[in-house]
Amino acid sequence: MKIKYLLLAGLTGFSIMGASVVAQAADVRMFVRHEVADYGVWRKAYDGFASTQKKLGVFFKAAYQSTDNPNDVTVIHDFHSLEKAQAFAASPELKSAMEKAGVKGPPQIWYTTKTTK
Repeated sequence: MKIKYLLLAGLTGFSIMGASVVAQAADVRMFVRHEVADYGVWRKAYDGFASTQKKLGVFFKAAYQSTDNPNDVTVIHDFHSLEKAQAFAASPELKSAMEKAGVKGPPQIWYTTKTTK
């Protein structure tokens, strides 16, 4: 019984440690919000763009849908610098991928950095 609890505690500790290494204090998180014509079409295109995202400096990403409108999408992308994030946002590859994915209108984009105490 004690071994089972130790094993569970150890696994939980490793997963918490792994999650905390995702972003460093100097890293930049880019938020992008846009409406898409069809979430399913957009998601397939977004997932297919993963290797290009990585090549352009994205080291972590996640996508979210609005609870009120499934075609209202917000994505986050983490970069090691603001310059890399801005270059990604301005890249012709991203612009082309967004057009093909059915993004409607210009996206809202903002950048943040992790704060420290």
